[in-house]
Parts: sequence; C-alpha cells; structure tokens
Amino acid sequence: MALGTSLFLIALGAILRFAVADAVPGVALSTIGVILIIVGIVGLIISLFTTSLWSRDRGGGVVEERRVVERDPYA
Repeated sequence: MALGTSLFLIALGAILRFAVADAVPGVALSTIGVILIIVGIVGLIISLFTTSLWSRDRGGGVVEERRVVERDPYA
C-alpha cells in the first residue's frame, strides 16, 4: 500500500467517523470510519518501514576511493 493510499484511507475514515451525521440502515458508518483509519495507519507504518529498508539498501553503500600511481619509467 502506497503512502498516498494510506493517507487517503485515514482521511476517508476520519470523514466517515467524525463528519458524517447521516445514517444508513444496517450500516454503522462510524465503525467503518474507524476500520478505515486503522487500516490506513497500518498501511502507513508498513509503507514507511519498507521505504526506509529500500533506501538503506540502495544508497547506504560506501564509495570506494581508488588512486592511480604512475611509475617513473626511468627509475
């Protein structure tokens, strides 16, 4: 789950939980909102964890320095 998708689920869940006052028969919108918030937070944690692992593998290497030493042909 991407970072943007997680943030979208958190925002949608917060809207359903706190801003919607309508009622749908047989459906608890506030419960669905809480579920979406939890799923979004879990997805956000997983996304940040995998991003940190991926960036550590890709850019954390040590650059090796090489020197070219020319020999004197007359020595």
